[in-house]
Amino acid sequence: MSDSTNQSHAKGDSVVPQAAQRKLPQGVEESVPDSVHDTSNSGASKSHATGESIVPDAIQRAAPEGLEKILPESVHPTKGSNIDP
Repeated sequence: MSDSTNQSHAKGDSVVPQAAQRKLPQGVEESVPDSVHDTSNSGASKSHATGESIVPDAIQRAAPEGLEKILPESVHPTKGSNIDP
């Protein structure tokens, strides 16, 4: 996946001008607080890990809860989270 973009990754409100949103790399957009440039996805863009995970943080935030739930605890611990079986 390329880090440059021709589109905004905002999922909500943003005070960042549209032209800048289209030129910013996705990583920069995601590092800006959601109160300034909302890239959240109704709670879906967060990790449910309850411990040290070997899954990269960006993937944890992008992965659906179901994927996090089926990963072994030794790889991506979720015991005690709201997706705990």
